[in-house]
Amino acid sequence: MTYTSPMPVVDGRLYEGSSLELRDLTMAYGPVDVLRGVSLTVAPGTTTCVIGPSGSGKSTMLRGINRLHEPKSGDVLIHGESALKVKPDVLRSRIGLVFQHFNLFPDHTALENVALALRNVKRMSKGESRRIAHQRLAEVGLAERTDHRPRDLSGGQQQRVAIARALAMEPEVMLFDEVTSALDPELVKGVLNLLAGLGQRGMTMLVVTHEMKFARRAADQVVFMDEGKIVEVGTPEQIFDAPKSERLQRFLSEVL
Repeated sequence: MTYTSPMPVVDGRLYEGSSLELRDLTMAYGPVDVLRGVSLTVAPGTTTCVIGPSGSGKSTMLRGINRLHEPKSGDVLIHGESALKVKPDVLRSRIGLVFQHFNLFPDHTALENVALALRNVKRMSKGESRRIAHQRLAEVGLAERTDHRPRDLSGGQQQRVAIARALAMEPEVMLFDEVTSALDPELVKGVLNLLAGLGQRGMTMLVVTHEMKFARRAADQVVFMDEGKIVEVGTPEQIFDAPKSERLQRFLSEVL
């Protein structure tokens, strides 16, 4: 299976992604540190895939970057600026996060789901928010589904609406948390193709995924996490073809 974007570039649109850097990031739930001293650099316009067993801290890391859960210590830098020194709403307009569950408003159309965030967060007019929502939905291949409610869309289409909603905020970095895990197998490829296309057009992306073929073919670097720490970082070839640690070797033998 190859991952190339079948989606058109609307108005020649390319992205200008920013760098993302984690410095000794530690996160805790109560007295338990679930993320311990994580440091990572994601270059602008590149795709980093994060793999590892369940409970290794992958999703917690994304929530810390976007400050849905405040870090215990360390720092998150976007374009060299601390993400922990600005208001969360300001940060979330710069760093988009898409979950495995779509979190769409069921009584609103696809267009309204995207436009609402623009009106509520960016205070855009109704007309301007709908214009941008149309563009972003076309960008993810849903130009003919703008007036459909979530119940009338497939799981893959709902996930695309969620991605369009995040893209509408014009983020500098996109975070994806297992965005295909809730989809039927036949819908997975379309969403992965969309992610690959975003990466090819310059979006900075940090993608938590269990899709090893996607990580191998679409990532610029792959991160392997276990027990709240980064165990190995490297190119896809280094991680999948020449893993150094016994823990990564064992993980790959189980999932591949």
